[in-house]
Amino acid sequence: MTIQWFPGHMAKARREITEKLKLIDVVFELVDSRIPLASRNPMIDQILGSKPRLLLLNKADMADPELTKEWERYFRAKGIPSLALNSRTGKGVEKIEAAAKELVKEKFDKMRAKGIVQPRAVRALIVGIPNVGKSTLINRMAGKNIAVTGDKPGVTKKQQWIKCGKSLELLDTPGILWPKFEDETIGRKLAVTGAIKETLFDFSDVILFTLSYLKEEYPERLRERYSIEQFPEETIALFAEIGKKRGCLVSGGEIDFDRAAELILRDLRAEKLGRLTFEKPEE
Repeated sequence: MTIQWFPGHMAKARREITEKLKLIDVVFELVDSRIPLASRNPMIDQILGSKPRLLLLNKADMADPELTKEWERYFRAKGIPSLALNSRTGKGVEKIEAAAKELVKEKFDKMRAKGIVQPRAVRALIVGIPNVGKSTLINRMAGKNIAVTGDKPGVTKKQQWIKCGKSLELLDTPGILWPKFEDETIGRKLAVTGAIKETLFDFSDVILFTLSYLKEEYPERLRERYSIEQFPEETIALFAEIGKKRGCLVSGGEIDFDRAAELILRDLRAEKLGRLTFEKPEE
């Protein structure tokens, strides 16, 4: 299965980001804590170049907390400042402004040295793939509902400047996916966490990948949620057993895999299997 999604407004956003980059002091790159690498757009590195960057591991409340700590250490070792946060509740958000000021300190010191006693507000560009929580974060930082939010990807369609107090201004951008996923696993991870529209991927394919991963990394979560004592060797057999236990059947007792896949996907997104992370730094 190949998942592709690169609507026109995303291509336009890429062009506009490049045009506005000269106005930007620091970049806030949002990723999903559950898939910190898969949710990083490789195009962003090309576009941003050497701009100071703060990596924000959003949705940390939905991710495995121990693995989130590992990911923070991983990015720090790469020389990328990072913060784990939950934009819905605001946990961790209060640390962003101070971190941003630290990243632009040298630039603003030079401005003061030139006689600018009171430098302007820090201008930050906020980027990330669709449905990673950019608009929710912006509203949290601004203290009011300015950016349009939604639980589906592709809500933000245009850029806008948003003031966050007197010392920070944010440039919001539409979420940008890249034109082609070279690794199909990346597409599946993005699909299961909600970054890609559901009409663009096969539920059963994504759930087979997810069950295979959970069977290895979170077997107790599967056993507890679906009352499974012994895992079948084949993932498709596990998929069928869950479908049978949940009554996803058609006439003749056959398994309705589409219905079972949707049920499991809803369970995952509603955190019925707990806090999960779908990739590890050592991978």
